[in-house]
Amino acid sequence: MLIRTLGRVDYQATWEAMRAFTDARSKDTEDELWIVEHDPVFTQGIAGKAEHLLLNPEQIPVVQTDRGGQITYHGPGQAMVYVLLDLRRAGYGVRELVQRIENAVIAVLAAHGVEGYGKRDAPGVYVRRREGEAKIASLGLKVRNGCTYHGVAFNVAMDLAPFACINPCGYSGLAVTQLSALAAGADTATVARTLADALTLSLTALAAS
Repeated sequence: MLIRTLGRVDYQATWEAMRAFTDARSKDTEDELWIVEHDPVFTQGIAGKAEHLLLNPEQIPVVQTDRGGQITYHGPGQAMVYVLLDLRRAGYGVRELVQRIENAVIAVLAAHGVEGYGKRDAPGVYVRRREGEAKIASLGLKVRNGCTYHGVAFNVAMDLAPFACINPCGYSGLAVTQLSALAAGADTATVARTLADALTLSLTALAAS
């Protein structure tokens, strides 16, 4: 897979670029991972409900997008990796794709001495703290013409306060955490590249027979 590091980019423009890339793909187009950060933005998935945005005192932009899921927050210090994958060529389905993405995040957490896990009924990656369970990575995907875009948001070293303004992923009271709170020395750029490498291994492994 080709890994592109795009830096801090506008969410709307990046979404449009992902759709354009997907629409222009041929059967021979190489799969890509895009590593990005975004300025503060709330994004609503196709199932998103307005009532899950509880308040917005900072007037953070809200973008209605075409990924699955509900509302979430993106901002600096969050490792975003967009997965531009030909799912038909990969040889597995959406549920397995979600598991493979989760497994890559779990592997990165394990490398930092943190145990993470997925939940079948609530995609993403979670950790257990003294205070209880918290979500550390969110997933949102779109399948278009047999190919995927959007991807995974991994909280590394960011301002988590905007998550208090929403029901994250549509769950009231869902706690959110980040890697820097669990492991010393977590650097967003380094973690993002490590995650992209882990995703490359996970997504290109042979499908289960």
